[in-house]
Amino acid sequence: MVTPRTLRTRARILDAALDLFELQGYAATTVNQIADAAGITPMTFFRHFPTKDAVLVTDPYDPLIAEAVGAQPASLPPLERVRLGLLAALGDITPTEDATAKRRVALVAQSPSLRAAAAVGTEASQQAIVARLVADGVDRLDAAIATAACLAATTAALLAWGTADDDLSVLVRRALAQLAPAGATR
Repeated sequence: MVTPRTLRTRARILDAALDLFELQGYAATTVNQIADAAGITPMTFFRHFPTKDAVLVTDPYDPLIAEAVGAQPASLPPLERVRLGLLAALGDITPTEDATAKRRVALVAQSPSLRAAAAVGTEASQQAIVARLVADGVDRLDAAIATAACLAATTAALLAWGTADDDLSVLVRRALAQLAPAGATR
């Protein structure tokens, strides 16, 4: 179980890291600098984030997304379950989380190595969603294809968002609308 103190410490680390990355660049910022700015030790940093890039690419929403996909009617095709689940999970993101996420995404979009690390994070999201669909009786390949399509659309929206004026929900809804069945209202 994650305690309120753990959440506060992670938020302090994230805020300090984002400030430093924006000020002096990702590559020029050290874990020791982040720890100092957050008022913690480097060891505490590594208790919360296994690497410096994890501050930017760790997705805390995987369980929420998998749950939202699982909450969609099992009678729907896998692609539509994933699409609607992602849209439902998107509605649970607070404005504060949205602002922090935009800062993270803008930094990731600037760096090829961070984009590669984000792709690894997307794989973890895909595995969580596929596992949920398979648990509901969906064929593993069908679940993987549907999930990959929806996550690719979402990733395209996220990377565009780092430099766009639209908010995340508008861009993700637009991206996922490309995958909607004809006549879908969402």
